[in-house]
Amino acid sequence: MPHTRPTNWAGNVTFAGTRIHRPGSVDELRRIVRDSTRVRALGSGHSFSTVADSDSELVRLDGLPSEVEVDARKRTATVTAGMRYAELLPALHEQGFALANLASLPHISVAGSCATGTHGSGDGLRCLSAAVRAVQLVSPDGDLFRLSREADPEVFPGAVVALGALGVVTRLTLEIEPAFEVSQRVRVGVPLDEVADHVDDVFGAAYSVSLFTDWRDEGTVWLKHRTDRPEGRWSGGRPARRPVHPVPGMPPEACTEQGGVVGPWYARLPHFRPELEPSAGEELQSEFYVPRESARDAFTALRGIGHLLAPVLHVAEVRTVRADDLWLSPAHGRDCVTFHFTWLKEPAAVAPVLAAVEERLLPLGARPHWGKLTSMAPADVIGGYGRAADFARLMRDLDPDGKFRNAFTDALFGRG
Repeated sequence: MPHTRPTNWAGNVTFAGTRIHRPGSVDELRRIVRDSTRVRALGSGHSFSTVADSDSELVRLDGLPSEVEVDARKRTATVTAGMRYAELLPALHEQGFALANLASLPHISVAGSCATGTHGSGDGLRCLSAAVRAVQLVSPDGDLFRLSREADPEVFPGAVVALGALGVVTRLTLEIEPAFEVSQRVRVGVPLDEVADHVDDVFGAAYSVSLFTDWRDEGTVWLKHRTDRPEGRWSGGRPARRPVHPVPGMPPEACTEQGGVVGPWYARLPHFRPELEPSAGEELQSEFYVPRESARDAFTALRGIGHLLAPVLHVAEVRTVRADDLWLSPAHGRDCVTFHFTWLKEPAAVAPVLAAVEERLLPLGARPHWGKLTSMAPADVIGGYGRAADFARLMRDLDPDGKFRNAFTDALFGRG
């Protein structure tokens, strides 16, 4: 039978690696890295871009023993990089702790999410990468080394959202806090003009807020309230009478519980239930981080092409992300509103619409998500990052021969 190359979750990227390793120990991983000319780590395969691909060796980390070491005094948890959040979250909760923020899908890997700047939503919440306090990596020679915010303040902000280009991450130390409870309510029939005119009111109405829309006239707002925090006063639209899915018409069983029912943080902050594996997605995704002060202009721009967007969308989502100091984070140095597009899996139909989105958002300072699709030229993408040259120097210092780079990073920083 012919050999079938592996693909990402959505099937739009076929990995070009000559071999995929799945080590069962860190020592085995170190030997693989030492003996490889070029090697890249694969996460859970939820990136739609080629950020994780390689034309040489690939390595999966999900075969490493899963470990969660909580330091209650320091309020940190050190975890195996290959773990998925769906594994990590209940383990943390059992010990009475929580992560402040989660992405919409808990089935993504911890290391892959942090390497690409993945985020959830909340005016006071930074991207998932900003919770990292220390990272352990395998060097080009197969040695282990550790960088931390405390011990390496000058370079650590460049070592978290690193696109896999500094080494293979084996362990991450994350900030944690005491476990908390959340209730989730959904409001439907919310006019997009109301959201655009009252961004602060809408996205400040709960601990975590998401707007789902097709960019025509209305949207659905998901409000995740922490029970130990006051609720906002905004109440646009009308309460949903029954559970809903982000994609209109889809059954809601895979979604986290709604209707104001209180539950643990990890069972409400994601949109989807950790215990249910998502099926392979017939979709493509793009996302752009726009400075918070340009939110209204972005709404106006996208409303203007709503007639183009709606026919090729499953759904779009708008969220907010607090600024951080990570050099390659799309939220570096600025609070952002993010505009996410879950497209139909029809590349030819999506391409001109994606170009129209970028034409309107790029002048507003948009930065694309590293793991999503964009047609922006690499020079335009990296030109939006003031610390890109610092990252390039760090990459050359830690990996002078370019063992951990690939075509994606070469296009951004030059071939190493």
